[in-house]
Amino acid sequence: MLDSPRVKAISLDLDDTLWPIWPTIERAERVLHQWLVNHAPMAAALFSNPGALAEIRQHLAEQRPELRHDLSTLRRESIRLALYRAGEDPLLADAAFNAFFEARQQVELFEDVMPALQALSQRYPLVSLSNGNADLQRIGLAGYFRATVTAREFGVGKPDPRIFHAAAGAVDVLPHDVLHVGDDATLDVVGALNAGMQAVWVNRVDNLWPHEQQPHATVRTLAQLCELLD
Repeated sequence: MLDSPRVKAISLDLDDTLWPIWPTIERAERVLHQWLVNHAPMAAALFSNPGALAEIRQHLAEQRPELRHDLSTLRRESIRLALYRAGEDPLLADAAFNAFFEARQQVELFEDVMPALQALSQRYPLVSLSNGNADLQRIGLAGYFRATVTAREFGVGKPDPRIFHAAAGAVDVLPHDVLHVGDDATLDVVGALNAGMQAVWVNRVDNLWPHEQQPHATVRTLAQLCELLD
């Protein structure tokens, strides 16, 4: 059971907790493809080939393992490699990535998110904790968060306990005083539990819980989270 009086801060996952991620990524990839069609058509054709794209990503994963937590650089370098292999200018990679990245920040929040962020941020210091590359400043949510911790900047991603401890440190509280909230049963919930935090699972689509360890609570929406904390 959730011990709400113990909560002194809340860490929040972003993708699929505050907004659905795959529609966002699919839209951003369409923007990237159109940019390549207009500026580097041979690379666009290469990116349209699932086998070629998978090989490029596998090559980068093997050659640049240090990038596994840096999704932005991984995406940019995959574009650069595609441009090179297509015989086009690799220097176009930065502009192509910028087109993708701008579209990637155009998220559509779940309808419960804004009221919840307004309510929670008035009661607790909030820290975002993500393995992804969402930019809260561009999205327009940065004002609700006291701090932001990302796998890209920290060098380690969820479910490693160290990144959860970094989130607690970012708002000057101990891990056992933090409530972590996220949609991923393994990365968010089990990761937070192993870091000594309380954890709430945001299960918007009625998934079955897959682990022996249990969350302190399960909610379908952030509105329900607010009710639990009242």
